[in-house]
Amino acid sequence: MTEPSAPSAPGLPAPPPAGTSALPAGTYDGSVVLVTGGGTGLGKAVAAEFARLGATLVLVSRKAARLRSAQEELATLGGRIVIAACDIRDPGRIAEAFDAAQEACGLPDILINNAAANFPVPAEEMSPNAWRTVVDITLNGTFLTSREFARRHLAAGSSGSIINVGASYAWTGGPGFAHSAAAKAGVRNLVETLAVEWGPYGIRVNGLVPGLMPHEDMTADIRGGLDRAEHDKDRLQPALRVGAPRELGWAATFLASPFARFITGHTLVVDGANWQRRQVVSPPVTPVREQLGYGERDADA
Repeated sequence: MTEPSAPSAPGLPAPPPAGTSALPAGTYDGSVVLVTGGGTGLGKAVAAEFARLGATLVLVSRKAARLRSAQEELATLGGRIVIAACDIRDPGRIAEAFDAAQEACGLPDILINNAAANFPVPAEEMSPNAWRTVVDITLNGTFLTSREFARRHLAAGSSGSIINVGASYAWTGGPGFAHSAAAKAGVRNLVETLAVEWGPYGIRVNGLVPGLMPHEDMTADIRGGLDRAEHDKDRLQPALRVGAPRELGWAATFLASPFARFITGHTLVVDGANWQRRQVVSPPVTPVREQLGYGERDADA
């Protein structure tokens, strides 16, 4: 995994070392944290920071093999880890995952909606099935999992915290990623809508947007972009470095913590200001088709 390097210009300082925590030890003792897409990548990194602070983890993913691998890896941090294979497009499977969690360790106190789908494609080349799949997992799955969490807490009369992992192109649009950008815009709106609806019942809803945080489970398009810019990747960010996955985990543990109980309906962007950067002189436009290596479109296609 690529670690943030010390910038040649001042830039933003490197984060504290892995294994350190921003919150007091034991902050999440007795808490149960359910993480969708928790078997790999940033979901696993977020789960690790909750585990360091004493949480019991419930890791949810479609692929059981990845869940078992993550369970073995995170077990070194201490605490109990429950795994549940689940396709979050299916409300019945979501209910089964929550049933398994409650039977094993109690109703989850915190839900991290991290699971999503994405791949680059020009909008005119996108199949209806590609559109449906990404929106179904990223937006519908986030809503259905949130709904299951809230229904159970409303029935129990207990409070809880939801964190939806978003993307900065929910605000800016995402050429080449129309399906994901549209879905993430919906996820961001859910943060603001559900925070108001469920606040009276003690359920907080916040969003968390990662910047470029290299990890071993990156998609091929992100890895390819990093490889092409390896010689100068730090200078592509205003921070003059990339992020570390643990930095997203620290942000998540704060947002879900007792120290953030008056923060709800907010989306926190953890990307070193990358999404706000603008050029003084705009660079030439390269069409998305060209960026992604597509040729001229056949009029008969």
